[in-house]
Amino acid sequence: MMMNGANGSGRSGFQCLIIDDDTAFAVMISRLIRAEGGDCCLAGDLASAQQILTTRSFDLVLLDNYLPDGTGYEYHSRLAQKCPNTVIIMITGAPQLSEAVALTRNGLFDYLSKPITADQLTASLRRAKQRMLTVDRAVDGSAFVGASSAMRHAVHQLEQAGRHAEAPVLLLGETGTGKDLAARYLHRISVGKLQPEPGYVALNCPAVPSDMFEAELFGSEKGAYTGADRRRTGLVEAAEGGTLFLDEVAEIPLALQAKLLRFLESHEYRSLGSTNTRRFNGRVVAATNRDLRQEVAQGRFRADLLFRLDVFSVRLPPLRERIEDLQPLAEALLTGLSEKYIRVRPNLRAADLAALQSYSFPGNVRELRNLLERSLLRLVPGEHWLPLDLAWLQSAPTTGYSLLPASSFPPPRPSSMETVPTGVVIPSGLSPIEQQEYQLIARALEQSDGSIRKAASRVGLSHQTLLRRLQRWPELRKSSDSEPQQIGA
Repeated sequence: MMMNGANGSGRSGFQCLIIDDDTAFAVMISRLIRAEGGDCCLAGDLASAQQILTTRSFDLVLLDNYLPDGTGYEYHSRLAQKCPNTVIIMITGAPQLSEAVALTRNGLFDYLSKPITADQLTASLRRAKQRMLTVDRAVDGSAFVGASSAMRHAVHQLEQAGRHAEAPVLLLGETGTGKDLAARYLHRISVGKLQPEPGYVALNCPAVPSDMFEAELFGSEKGAYTGADRRRTGLVEAAEGGTLFLDEVAEIPLALQAKLLRFLESHEYRSLGSTNTRRFNGRVVAATNRDLRQEVAQGRFRADLLFRLDVFSVRLPPLRERIEDLQPLAEALLTGLSEKYIRVRPNLRAADLAALQSYSFPGNVRELRNLLERSLLRLVPGEHWLPLDLAWLQSAPTTGYSLLPASSFPPPRPSSMETVPTGVVIPSGLSPIEQQEYQLIARALEQSDGSIRKAASRVGLSHQTLLRRLQRWPELRKSSDSEPQQIGA
């Protein structure tokens, strides 16, 4: 993403795609986006949006749910795969809690329901701009925080591979070591400052059913199989000129590995149901947390496919092998999370950092980030020190390391169906982060005698942001100071 400048409200110069068949509403919200420094492009259906996305990249997508040729709910996962660095906000006139929870778990940034106020949308846009700032940092070299020799060696290898734009790269490492981040870094090195930026497309291999793998990868023509009522663009075509990232490549069934091998050998492919051969001009990056040579020995992975993928191999070190990076990494992650949730950045206690340095971190950087995020969301506004939720680590799997005796930990936090101090039951189906937010808001409302403005101040949210949360969880709402003007009713 390229930045054109900044103003007092945060990031500016961002590109936004609005996918909505209500033209009047789309024009109305485009004015708010331009007021925040964004440039807008409109699409009235998913087919038009797909066509636009083949030629342009966007920092932000506002996605309507019910469209003439499909639903935003179904399209979201494909959009997120094609544009992993794009912030996606869904706006719907028929909100469903289960749908919102599922989308949020799959990376949706915000879920807004119509009618929506100008203040609500503006608040969401400003938080989105903060997220864009975090994403900008996450795709350059500064994302690989730490001065350890293991991390320096990995970055050096990535930069070497980046200079050979068409050679396949195999990323090796345990879960949570940052293989997806390394793939995006390789993409950025390879494409340089090309505008528009060529596509970066990620495929989570085990998530694709075997019978749909070929169509997902290479696309399909209308009538190619039962239910194929239109031409479908494959991920290879979407990544043309850029990077195709095959995550967890060891999970591809053996019978399908031959198809992938042929594509890697020739860089040529045919969409399902077509006789026309296309050529892919771009890079393939694969990643796995398994020992592929062992997989070959056990007959689960083709030796010739391994040799084709393993032109450049880069091993991402686990956190326990670069424990000296833990403090700067934790500080950098906490800064990004504070910006994401628009919180004043708290400080980390030396004693907590010392305790973490004796822990094995089987989940690596992803586990550290999760710990910091959960702890930040439980922090009482106004506190300058961040008490880490170390109790959660007590039950996490380790590799011979101990953390602290059980008596040192506070009582475990409530489960999804236990009551918070207000007596309100936390609904089932919420993610751990949503449970903590629900609990904090419930406590703040109780302490503020139902005043939304006072409760918002207590939890560090704006009045409009808290109102939006209460639209999602109306059982928490006791009284309201005002009802703001609505748009898009």
